[in-house]
Amino acid sequence: MARHLITSAIPYINGIKHLGNLVGSQLPADLFARYQRARGNEVMFICATDEHGTPAELAAAKAGKPVADYCAEMHDVQAEIARGFRLSFDHFGRSSSAQNRALTQHFAKQLAENGLIREVTEQQMYSVADGRFLPDRYIEGTCPNCGYDSARGDQCDNCTKQLDPVDLINPHSVISGSTDLEMRETKHLFLRQSAMKDKLAEWIDSKADWPVLTTSIAKKWLFDGEGLQDRGITRDLSWGVPAQFEGAPWAGMEGKVFYVWFDAPIEYIAATQEWADKTGGDWARWWRTDKGADDVTYTQFMGKDNVPFHTLSFPSTILGSDEPWKLVDYIKSFNYLNYDGGQFSTSRGRGVFMDQALEILPADYWRWWLLSHAPESSDAEFTWDNFQGSVNKDLADVLGNFVSRITKFTRSKFGEAVPEGGSWGEQEAALIEELTTRIRAYEQFMEEKEVRKAASELRAIWVAGNEYLQASAPWSVFKTDPAQAAAIARLALNLVRLYAVLSAPFIPDAAEGTMGAMHCDDWSWPGDVKAALETLPAGHAFTTPEVLFRKIADEEREDWQQRFAGIRS
Repeated sequence: MARHLITSAIPYINGIKHLGNLVGSQLPADLFARYQRARGNEVMFICATDEHGTPAELAAAKAGKPVADYCAEMHDVQAEIARGFRLSFDHFGRSSSAQNRALTQHFAKQLAENGLIREVTEQQMYSVADGRFLPDRYIEGTCPNCGYDSARGDQCDNCTKQLDPVDLINPHSVISGSTDLEMRETKHLFLRQSAMKDKLAEWIDSKADWPVLTTSIAKKWLFDGEGLQDRGITRDLSWGVPAQFEGAPWAGMEGKVFYVWFDAPIEYIAATQEWADKTGGDWARWWRTDKGADDVTYTQFMGKDNVPFHTLSFPSTILGSDEPWKLVDYIKSFNYLNYDGGQFSTSRGRGVFMDQALEILPADYWRWWLLSHAPESSDAEFTWDNFQGSVNKDLADVLGNFVSRITKFTRSKFGEAVPEGGSWGEQEAALIEELTTRIRAYEQFMEEKEVRKAASELRAIWVAGNEYLQASAPWSVFKTDPAQAAAIARLALNLVRLYAVLSAPFIPDAAEGTMGAMHCDDWSWPGDVKAALETLPAGHAFTTPEVLFRKIADEEREDWQQRFAGIRS
């Protein structure tokens, strides 16, 4: 039994996320976790809310609540929405946890003792109108590299270039819009990433199987321009992990907290500690190579904007600690999912948000479209026409139609029990051969985290059943040879169970409902396809299910296009 540690990028606490956030990290991570569990492997699937930094402070102020209370409430909201999308986290933690505070301070101590932290007195952007130093992400302006007019003070989302606020052209405060900004002196701790450059480059070069998107972004940060730069890991804020050393304020860092991008990835480990404290489990066997984690395969899922921090900054923390922590084995990164000619944006309120999506349709409809259109090799675009077409053709016409036709036919001719009689012939042998080939391909795509290819192969498996049913035509055979029609129906009903097993990682609710209709709890993965198609014996009862997936009407699509024109009030 293999062991898989799986993490998805942790979402910011400041609001409900959109579908682009979902498909860029949490949803494909859930797909992989569900698949690995289905194969009988041991899985630890971790996520959390990212609760520190100015975004949380500003959102809380806007809501008129203390920041700690706001974060607690929004964690519950995000956890509930995650359950709505059937995200199967083993633990959904909080970066404001006591475990993360202690672990973040521990890593800072280790890095300092290893000579990888230095103090820097620097000039930092101060907003006179706001009366505060501005964190990098609350300064926007024009990127000097590509000309994008909404680049942030730490990074340009358009070209992914790492920036400092002083690099921006015509910068302004995101808080107030004020351009009355000036540089003032402040002192901060910096992680000496530059000292780790060679070790990081060697580590990244060893990952020959990583997606090109991941390695190209990492190497761009490593080698472009002046190469990898040291990174500030403290900020002039009140909300966050205090910059303390062995329980006392770090000399000269009084009143400062660690930068959210320093403590947020550490929460992957801390959240596993939270899980262990809650369940009595052993977190160290997942994270410490001296405690059993050497046989763990660790996979991270994230959008491309998070890649630099997970390929460089967080590994610098892990490697620089000189302790036996588990490093990531594979980073699956995604491009952006755009919305109907523009971009999804939480801050700008553009696109369909996760809560709104669940109000419209059940989770499986969204899960299928998002995963089957995952933005892997390039950016993708959500359109209502495409969504309607995919739901109607793939889910309703192919999978739903197959389940409906065979259960209704069998009920009408034999009753609601798997019929006996007849035998398999050339058509059945050909189907088993095709299914075997396709299921093995499906498995390979899932192991390789090729999400769209796996979805395409799964759909082809559904199509094969429809083609078999159409070619074998049990409704016609029944007129002259009822026993042979029974054999066809028996195989097809077993195929319904098999489809539930194979489809569960993508559409878990439909899979559960289908398996329930088959009065079966055998979720065993099909190693031998012929044997899998004999799981339900003659006489086994079933129930003809309700409509598995309903079609989306043109009127509904037009209404949703109008209601969700891109601006969330």
